[in-house]
Amino acid sequence: MEIGIIGSGHIGGTLTRRLSSLGHDVAVTNSRGPQSLTDLAAETGARAVSLEEAVQGAELVVVAIPLKAVPQLPASLFDGKLVVDANNYYPQRDGDVAELLDRSLSSSRWTADHLKGARVVKAFNNIQAAHLMDAGKPTGTPGRIGLPVAGDDEDAKRVVMGIVAELGFDPVDAGTLDESWRQQPDTPVYGTDRDADGVREGLAAARP
Repeated sequence: MEIGIIGSGHIGGTLTRRLSSLGHDVAVTNSRGPQSLTDLAAETGARAVSLEEAVQGAELVVVAIPLKAVPQLPASLFDGKLVVDANNYYPQRDGDVAELLDRSLSSSRWTADHLKGARVVKAFNNIQAAHLMDAGKPTGTPGRIGLPVAGDDEDAKRVVMGIVAELGFDPVDAGTLDESWRQQPDTPVYGTDRDADGVREGLAAARP
């Protein structure tokens, strides 16, 4: 699959490494430009490209950047694209966003509102990058970590759940984007490495 990754930090860099190693055609970009990604490209075989190049040719685009930078993305570029939102809202970093502070809106719905026309799916936001890198296990392994996947487009969600499984984790259907607050920071499934049943229990136990 042709995959574009926006962001080369902890999650973006880790997904660049993992997905490249699985044989996907990965293009990675960041705010500093392709020249800053020379080492990552050499290490992984991924292509260091511009934002436009990362998105235009991709079947799936991962957005793993500070949430405050999302409104700077050109929304028209993402029209019709399957976009994986791997972000979290951290007020101390991203500033005050009223509807996110009181959780009246999930951060992924907020992102989808900015990227109108994109098919947004929430995934990879609740796991530590080091565990995403090293903790994947074969299907059926006892204690295999479950990862919640939320989205409104069922076909898009199935694609992302397949990628989650390929990376060595059990995908758990976490409902719609409006329900994806259940996997945000300060919820039972955030950073806790639960198995699939544990993720389902944690999602159900989450409180606004």
